[in-house]
Amino acid sequence: MTVIDERAPRGGQLLDAASLPSTLRRLAHELIERHPGLDGVVLAAVRRGGVPVARALREILADLGVREPPLGELDVGEYRDDRPRPAARPRHAWTGAPAPEIDGAVVVLVDDVVHTGRTLRAALDALADQGRPAAVEPLVLIDRGQRELPLRATYVGKNIPASAGDWVVVRMRWDQPPGAWLVPRDAADHKAAR
Repeated sequence: MTVIDERAPRGGQLLDAASLPSTLRRLAHELIERHPGLDGVVLAAVRRGGVPVARALREILADLGVREPPLGELDVGEYRDDRPRPAARPRHAWTGAPAPEIDGAVVVLVDDVVHTGRTLRAALDALADQGRPAAVEPLVLIDRGQRELPLRATYVGKNIPASAGDWVVVRMRWDQPPGAWLVPRDAADHKAAR
């Protein structure tokens, strides 16, 4: 018998409740392989989608017996080039407290989905305003292609082919079924019309 959860998005499921944690675990292992002990590593989570991914990643790292790297939440909204810009750019993109020190650190920039690369570019601009990291290594749960800028993630949970109008929905909240779904353009249009 198949049970359909009415709260799950319509479309093809990319990651389910079993494969999502195993994908995050693999990403954690890749991070440890590249940076044993994670000394000098800082996680910068792009608000909103990157925050639950980064928090889950930190929990897995702790379970693996590795020091949890500092975590900061980065609000890149004012740095986007596809939205109206304020007259003056903000000097502080970190939300919450305390802001992690990134000068000389390896910053792992965490987001749920990378698509055109514009959020990634905005995050790089925001980080540049916050300090001078030794390196920035993007980590994404889903890479859906369709890049408009020559940027790519260092760590990728899953690569998927997606059409330009398709959406990827990632859920990691306790009150909803966890997973990732590819929502075709017609389903996304129907959802937006409601």
